[in-house]
Amino acid sequence: MKIAANFENESRLWEAGRRLIAGIDEVGRGSWAGPVVAAAVVFPPFFKAPFDLFDSKLLLPKQREELSEKIKKVAFVGIGVVGVPTINKIGIGQATQKAFRVAVRALDCESEYYLIDAFYIRYWLRDNQLPIKKGDRTCASIAAASIVAKVYRDNLMRGLASKYPKYGFDTHKGYGTAIHQEAIRKYKLSGIHRKSFNLKFLLS
Repeated sequence: MKIAANFENESRLWEAGRRLIAGIDEVGRGSWAGPVVAAAVVFPPFFKAPFDLFDSKLLLPKQREELSEKIKKVAFVGIGVVGVPTINKIGIGQATQKAFRVAVRALDCESEYYLIDAFYIRYWLRDNQLPIKKGDRTCASIAAASIVAKVYRDNLMRGLASKYPKYGFDTHKGYGTAIHQEAIRKYKLSGIHRKSFNLKFLLS
């Protein structure tokens, strides 16, 4: 049985006088191909969600898509996309951090506090942040961000699948499945594979 994420962290901050609380999460960090995508979601103060929120990994694609639309109707949403050239240049860790910052800056509001799945946002004041382990499962704003980011990136990967049809990006979204491994062995690395990842073992 899935347990919905809750607004306990947000409620504590709202009651303390913080109003605009951004939940932040990323998707695509462990993928072998394509961009890393982060989302920032800010619900209205003391928001009572008329729908349950879950970690995006616990939902079916249609459920994620429906929830993403519901979230965007009631909350501020910012998206941060960092592409493969940047990932190859600076590494996935720094690229993920950059995606966090881009997502926050894309919001149409000035956030006062940040709830992030597992990480601090580097170079920003830590007094205004709370990294939460498994936050996408427990914290509603982070769960919402995980859903929005996943839907956005999946759509990007479906678009890239039409450009690189031999790799099946529309099904595995760039992750290291058996089908993806076989495609790399057969067709070598594409223009959107992360050369900074050690994928050469598949080509030997």
